[in-house]
Amino acid sequence: MAAMKKVEIRAVMGAGMKIECSTGRHTVLIDQPKPAGGTDAGPTPLEHLFCSLAGCIGSIARIVAHQKKIALRGMEITVSGELDVDTLLGKSKQNRAGFSGIKVQARIDADLTPEQKAAFLHEVDERCPVSDNLRQVTTVTAEVA
Repeated sequence: MAAMKKVEIRAVMGAGMKIECSTGRHTVLIDQPKPAGGTDAGPTPLEHLFCSLAGCIGSIARIVAHQKKIALRGMEITVSGELDVDTLLGKSKQNRAGFSGIKVQARIDADLTPEQKAAFLHEVDERCPVSDNLRQVTTVTAEVA
């Protein structure tokens, strides 16, 4: 039987754009830049998404490196993507609200050939739950509590 793990956070938004997310003993702020009506107290939701992806890639890389006995000294991970702002602002329905694509670039500090680094990153990406949720269709249900 599969070992399932439930992940849950709680987010509270007050009068402004700032949202406080809590999970366990940790609190994360989400906000918008001042020109978008926020106070710039934290990254935007989209920036948090990219941070989550980079963090998951890095975490899974450590696990894979440990399992394969690879001396992974470190990684530098860059995540980027473009989306149509007019769609999220409700000004257009021409494009989807999400990113047209997401690109992950990783500089891998390990004694591996370029081909081995590519294979390592491919395995990491395949095992990364955040990447999997972005790549595959994951049902999201929004309901009033």
